[in-house]
Amino acid sequence: MSDSNPSLMESIMKKASETVANIFANTDTISSNLTNGTNETEKFKATPEGLFLAYSSLVVMALIPIIVGSFKSVKHQSNQKESGEEIETMSTREAALFPVIASVTLFGIYLVFQIFSKEHINLLLAFYFFLLGVIALTRMFSSTLGMFWPTSLIENETYDLHFTLNSKNSKNESKEILFVKQIFDRQLIVCFLISLAIGVWYFLKKHWIANNIFGLAFAVNGIEFLQLNKVLNGFILLGGLFFYDVFWVFGTNVMVSVAKSFDAPIKLIFPQDLIERGFSAEKYALLGLGDIVIPGIFIALLLRYDMSLNRKRRTYFYSSFIAYILALFCTIFVMHVFKHAQPALLYIVPLCLITPLTVALIQGDLKSMFLYRDHDDESNQSSANASLNSTNSSEASQSITSQDSPKQESKKVK
Repeated sequence: MSDSNPSLMESIMKKASETVANIFANTDTISSNLTNGTNETEKFKATPEGLFLAYSSLVVMALIPIIVGSFKSVKHQSNQKESGEEIETMSTREAALFPVIASVTLFGIYLVFQIFSKEHINLLLAFYFFLLGVIALTRMFSSTLGMFWPTSLIENETYDLHFTLNSKNSKNESKEILFVKQIFDRQLIVCFLISLAIGVWYFLKKHWIANNIFGLAFAVNGIEFLQLNKVLNGFILLGGLFFYDVFWVFGTNVMVSVAKSFDAPIKLIFPQDLIERGFSAEKYALLGLGDIVIPGIFIALLLRYDMSLNRKRRTYFYSSFIAYILALFCTIFVMHVFKHAQPALLYIVPLCLITPLTVALIQGDLKSMFLYRDHDDESNQSSANASLNSTNSSEASQSITSQDSPKQESKKVK
């Protein structure tokens, strides 16, 4: 399936990414206190090998969607510009309000879990994220399956799916209106069936591997679709979430409580007791998707800025990416020193903001970086259009004047 044409699946994923972005932010903490099953009261002490395996796996899983999602965001935006599709980005106002909205959402979820049964809420959430996860996985798989599809053995035929509505006008004449148009091929069908099988596995078993597959798909799609337009918006967003994270983790136990109660694939988990108990392990370390998606969309913006400079090296992307890795290791180290869940953005935000600033100062790109725009803002476009219209009007009036002047001169000659 071609990525250049916006499809129903793509539209759903855009809206879904925006909807769950706040939920991602509500679990942006690293914790090793998550337990599952009947052994919550047992005191389990993870071995050094188990801890190393768990945290190194979480770090690797966090890096994959940032790399994949960042490069997919470049391609996605290029396709949008070529097709003339309206490009939706996070405005300065939306970036400033995001921590406030995330706080309201977080506290609302916390109250819901305090009032209603966790089992019933998580059952509804499981069904909701089952649907979103199947769509996210299908789209992610479809963009890579083409490289391995055996075209010499199986022809990849394309199908058109149309849903129409019958309506009548004032003259009582029936008319068909195209309601849904979806173009898909055999590759997409195979991807959907694989994704559906994983979705059923997650819905029935809640296995940590199925959870992580869904979580990675959400993270990749989130970084691809949730785009910042300028670096300033990234600084505002990350700066606001820095204080948000510190307050809700250190000030209260709300975020950790929600992360434990919210049984949905909005966090990556890996068992600390995998060596001892195998795939039936029950003691997990977790990393919220907010710690991946939020800095990921900023790192993706820096990659697009690198692309605009037309240089061989992706300096800002790689430097911020390395800063992100160091921040994750700092979070894990401090968590074990103080024996307390850590707000990862407390370390991610300073490193991911200071690093590109320092590089820009050294490279002499500071002004260029803050003036960079992925595309013109609506206000700039409207002013540009107004300027263009006024220019066209003045040119037209000059043209009319120049056409009239010879006639006036000819009358004088006569």
